[in-house]
Amino acid sequence: MARDPREVMEYDVLVVGAGPSGLSAAIRLKQLANEAGQELSVCVVEKGSEVGAHLLSGAVFEPHALDELIPDWKDKGAPLTTPAREDRFLFLTETKALKSPFAPPQMHNHGNYIISLGNLARWMAGQAEELGVEIYPGFAAAEVLYDDSGAVKGVATGDMGIGKDGEKTANYTPGMELHARQTIFAEGCRGSLTKTLFERFDLRRDADPQTYGIGIKELWEVEPAKSQPGLIVHTIGWPMDPKTYGGSWLYHMEGNLVSVGFVVGLDYENPHLSPFEEFQRYKTHPAIRPTFEGGRRIAYGARALSEGGFQSIPKLTFPGGLIVGDAAGFLNVPKIKGNHTAMKSGMLAAEAVHELLSAQTNSEAPAREAVAYPEKLKASWVWSELHAVRNIRPGFQKGLWAGLANAAYETATKGKSPWTLHHRHGDHETLKKASEMPKIAYPKPDGVVSFDRLSSVYLSNTNHEEDQPAHLTLKDASVPIAVNLALYDAPETRYCPAGVYEIVRAEDGRDPRLQINAQNCVHCKTCDIKDPTQNINWVVPEGGGGPNYPGGM
Repeated sequence: MARDPREVMEYDVLVVGAGPSGLSAAIRLKQLANEAGQELSVCVVEKGSEVGAHLLSGAVFEPHALDELIPDWKDKGAPLTTPAREDRFLFLTETKALKSPFAPPQMHNHGNYIISLGNLARWMAGQAEELGVEIYPGFAAAEVLYDDSGAVKGVATGDMGIGKDGEKTANYTPGMELHARQTIFAEGCRGSLTKTLFERFDLRRDADPQTYGIGIKELWEVEPAKSQPGLIVHTIGWPMDPKTYGGSWLYHMEGNLVSVGFVVGLDYENPHLSPFEEFQRYKTHPAIRPTFEGGRRIAYGARALSEGGFQSIPKLTFPGGLIVGDAAGFLNVPKIKGNHTAMKSGMLAAEAVHELLSAQTNSEAPAREAVAYPEKLKASWVWSELHAVRNIRPGFQKGLWAGLANAAYETATKGKSPWTLHHRHGDHETLKKASEMPKIAYPKPDGVVSFDRLSSVYLSNTNHEEDQPAHLTLKDASVPIAVNLALYDAPETRYCPAGVYEIVRAEDGRDPRLQINAQNCVHCKTCDIKDPTQNINWVVPEGGGGPNYPGGM
């Protein structure tokens, strides 16, 4: 198919992704330019239909970075209205909940807030636009553009109106090229363009493999008598086996809303495990179920999160651009918080870019590398915070009890161990053969507190234009049957929380094939991460496609 000429738009700085890190970078850039009396054009593109549509987080929010970015955020109406009031930390057995007499220090949430991350981003977008930032939701960055020297010069958004057959439809509109002197990649966990940058510039050469978790979340409206705004509950233990990393959150918000979610480390071994089913099973626990009985489930979603921490941070800069937020992996796993570190990384990136562009008066000069950015990070509280907890998540590679003992030691010594534990394998390398692992019998959903996948996906408001090329692509169409089904009993049918992957057979039970229901995809990226041969490649669909998470998520 011949490509039509694309419109070109020029900016000083382009930000890919309107999450906390990207919006913080955009706001800080305009603040610095305004303080210096400079004209600086800043553009943010976002693949969701609106800012916040694809954002999913617990979220208990630490306002440290927001205090620095917008000190008068309270006066400006930031949606931080539910202060944290009580922390509970539970160890679950199948029938009991053992309450810890104290929560781990990293989970002390005094001064923090229970928030909707999507609502915070929507508010931040308003602050950015007031400063003159241009924000374009519904525009999915599909391709990194390079100049003749090999430096990044921007991105191209995807063409609209391409049919499943790859041909133009009556609704065809070519994508746009957005050129910039510096491009900030803030795509979030497992960004599809960021992944290509890792490969092109060998950015992961000196870093440990990134390791991930899959977080699955629901928003409930509970009976008023059960609502306790400000209550924060975390659990470990059941239904996870001692070898598998995982745990839950339960956050009481205002308006009788409760955010509940479950995280499973994607380094799990048993291909029969289903993170979605584990979450549904968790809600049936005698200590958890009563919260939701008589209530109403109003939203559902899922998202991968980067758990590698300090030792998995890649090289962050390259000619013409840099990486911020969870795209780089700044989550503090023991805190179960990454929004504050993501925001600070965006702010520091903005400062480095502003210094670089201020010194480079010729906008036509070849793109340079904002090498001050990692140095600023290393001098900031982000670096010291992540370094102090670097050994806690990898300590769980030897199981729950060893992990808890190691976490207690690292906490007591404030992370001053003379060693650093490492992540030795990517998550796609950890599955054992199905024949070697026990099958897991999951109970059927009861329709009261536990549910099936398709009814759950319905609550994510996911929508994709049906007549478009599948954004879930296979490098080799034979692998799902010859490898995944033969060796691992088709794990993609279980690790996907949206029912995207399905093995279908002829009436006689023969001739199995993989059916990809791409329209169900909630953009969690788990398949791109966990597929054992890395045969699945997630690329962006048409802009605006995917989940549309409501306020409260």
